Amino acid sequence: MAGITLGRTLLLCTLLLWGFQVCCGAITVKVSPKVEVNRGDTAKLPCEYSGTSLDDIVVTWYITEEESDQRKRVAYRKTSGHHESDPESPLFGQVSISEDFTLTVTSVKPSNQLTFYCEVTAGKDGSGEASTKLEVFVAPQKPEIKKPSSQAISVGASSSSEIGTCTTMNGFPAPRIIWFKDNMPLPEVKDKKENTYMVPSTVKEASGLFTIKSVLYMKPTKADKDSLFHCTVEYSLAGEQNKNIQMKSEPMKIELHYPFEHVMFDLLNATDVKEGDDVTLKCATDGNPQPFFDFYKQVQNEAKKMEGAEGLLTLKSVKRTDSGNYTCIATDFELDEKSAYKILVVNYIDQMSVTPADPKSVKLGDKVEWQCKTKASKPHTVQWKKGSTVLSQDGTLSIESVTYENAGEYVCVGAVSDVPGLTAQASVNLTVTGQPQIENPAFGEVTKEGEEVTLKCSAYGYPSPKFTWKPSAKETISREDNKIVSTATFEATADIMAKGVTCEVSNEYGTDSKTLFVKVKRADKQQGGPSAVVVAVVVCVLLLLLLVSLIYFLSKKTTMCSKKDKQEPASSNVNDIVVEMKSDKANEEAGLLNKKVSTEQ
Repeated sequence: MAGITLGRTLLLCTLLLWGFQVCCGAITVKVSPKVEVNRGDTAKLPCEYSGTSLDDIVVTWYITEEESDQRKRVAYRKTSGHHESDPESPLFGQVSISEDFTLTVTSVKPSNQLTFYCEVTAGKDGSGEASTKLEVFVAPQKPEIKKPSSQAISVGASSSSEIGTCTTMNGFPAPRIIWFKDNMPLPEVKDKKENTYMVPSTVKEASGLFTIKSVLYMKPTKADKDSLFHCTVEYSLAGEQNKNIQMKSEPMKIELHYPFEHVMFDLLNATDVKEGDDVTLKCATDGNPQPFFDFYKQVQNEAKKMEGAEGLLTLKSVKRTDSGNYTCIATDFELDEKSAYKILVVNYIDQMSVTPADPKSVKLGDKVEWQCKTKASKPHTVQWKKGSTVLSQDGTLSIESVTYENAGEYVCVGAVSDVPGLTAQASVNLTVTGQPQIENPAFGEVTKEGEEVTLKCSAYGYPSPKFTWKPSAKETISREDNKIVSTATFEATADIMAKGVTCEVSNEYGTDSKTLFVKVKRADKQQGGPSAVVVAVVVCVLLLLLLVSLIYFLSKKTTMCSKKDKQEPASSNVNDIVVEMKSDKANEEAGLLNKKVSTEQ
């Protein structure tokens, strides 16, 4: 009995010792708590272990699906090198294990967002495991914002109105939508008792991606008529630097209805109105939509209804009688009325009155005078013009002694300077009668005798004068302003070159004649002739100056030499003079010289 007890005791100790060894040799497994990856990229899940020195190690990767807590093997690898992916795994074809036991998942999909377990089995040294989370990210599409299909939003409604719906699609994990008004974020409120709140919804598509919608409700005020709304979708991607990314929708302006408070009645014409203009008067309010408008014109003590459309009253080709007080009455949907007034002034100028009005025909040298006047709605000017030349600015045009140049059309122009384009005008014609007068003719020119020459004879006169050329020639008659011009062609004979050609004009009041001469055109002098003369003159002057300078220099030198010769004998001693005689005559001259010297002493 004692032996049996001892044997059992030894067995128990052996088991306890083996258990102690197993506990002391437990395997430690280390993995990353989570691994982030974007859809389509490759994820690497490292697995490291410690606590054993055995060579026969098996590393197995498992996953846990969301539907159940059961583990499914994905792949395993032994230290001997043998490895395999489990064909029954939903990740078959995507995963592989490298030599360092890292699990690689290629072409990651949202459905791959799972919990992965790395289990290390080391025989007698036991086993260990650790879990890691694979997180997958997909950027959503740009959010779109849409107005409600119902009627426009009204200010003062008893309940909050739908402002718009913001939708973003194909994001993972489910992103977040934020509403903005005038670039300021609106608090995220889901309580429908509040004036402003949002109703979100999330749909998971068959692809595993999410579609997010958010409907904004609020009670707008009139101040929101110009507000801009937009939404942003907030999402994240793999990497710490890619968190809380925001993508903005296009802005939206709501169609807001609100009652009007004021009526505006304006004239749309940019300048002062004048007779003949088209006039547009516009009536509008500060409400939306615009109410009904009625237009009236005050005629004496009655209001005459005018026809308008969509707040516009158009008057075609107005007259001065269209001036007056116009009224616009706005009536809202609750039959409340408000009105505004506008005074229309139509500027005018009467037709010009010219005295005498009929065309005038006066004799050469007589006096002529016209008076011109008009009336206008504003101060105006009256001018007499002939062509573009202003002749008078007081309404009176007077010519003391008319000439043929004074004949023609005169225009009296009235204008209101404060109203652009408001003018009126009238014209009169002046005819001057009398003996014709020939304008001083120009010479005809030919290069040589015998050539043809064309001559012009211009004459004033009314009735139009008749031209006679001597010698005779075929002529052409034309009119230039108040002149009659006769053009004729002649052969430049010796007689014409000597005596010229006579042009004679005549009408019932008399005659006039002038001789037109023909001359030979002189050939131009050779180019450079005058220049050559100038150069020659300049050269001669320079030579003359040089000669004078030379003569002066020589004369100066001669004078200096003469003075020197005179000074030398005066400074010498007479007794020192030695005279050498070569002949008797020379001796005689020497004796005379000595005698003269002795006498002087």
